[in-house]
Amino acid sequence: MTCQYSVFGDRLGDKLNMRLSDRIALITGGAQGLGKSIALAMAKEGATIVICDINTKTLPDAQSEIESAGARCLAVQCDVSSVDSVADLFRQTVSAFGTLDILVNNAALVQTGARNEEMRAKFYTMMTTPVPKESLGVTKDFSDEEWHKYWGVNVHGVFYCTREALRIMEPKKSGKIINIASIAGTGGFSAFHPAYCATKGAVLAFTRSVAIEVAGANIFVNAIACGGILTPPMESFLASQSDEGRNALHQIIPLGRLGRPEEYASLAVYLASDEHYLVGQTISPNGGMVL
Repeated sequence: MTCQYSVFGDRLGDKLNMRLSDRIALITGGAQGLGKSIALAMAKEGATIVICDINTKTLPDAQSEIESAGARCLAVQCDVSSVDSVADLFRQTVSAFGTLDILVNNAALVQTGARNEEMRAKFYTMMTTPVPKESLGVTKDFSDEEWHKYWGVNVHGVFYCTREALRIMEPKKSGKIINIASIAGTGGFSAFHPAYCATKGAVLAFTRSVAIEVAGANIFVNAIACGGILTPPMESFLASQSDEGRNALHQIIPLGRLGRPEEYASLAVYLASDEHYLVGQTISPNGGMVL
């Protein structure tokens, strides 16, 4: 009996020492890439996890991986650009776990496809090699449909999820909201995609406004303006480039490499914890690209 009690006590002590013990955390776009890394990092710090993603193929494996890390996990298909889909996501969250303590607005459309990779490579070449300057020719050919699609996910989705979260957090006067933005919203490092830049800039402005609004309710709202992240799509892009092209990209970054997803995830855990006094701040892990 003494031995059993001791083991139980050690486990209980470990749980209590976790930074997010007994918290319910919802990560949008949490079944892949940076979102999954954040979900796993929060799970390892004791949080119960809800992940949503529009991609149903990745949800089961992500849920299994999070549960293997020792956390309870609810996986929900959700299109954050749909107000009805978001409302259903939050209904399922409250039904399963009773409340919500942490929201990470991570889901976003990012630049993919052959045309984007062409423009990205051209931009990096213009930034790093002595070639004649010229317009990238992106905005003049950008379609209305594509423009609205990016705003639907990257801005409207952040608003819909934040609104639902505040309806839970404000009555109990407690909560953490973390908006995943980008240096594309603070500088010209994604000049090859005007919609992505505009929407990420909007997320940063939205973060500041809401943070001031709800701080009096003990709700902390902050943003992470990510630099380059070594996610699978970026790995694919790098693999498609020559050694010279890869070196050109790394040359833009003073640290000389892209950030690993887990390096960004550790910051999200910190912002979700009770260890800080940050309200409405944008923190930018970017290897020195933006200072």
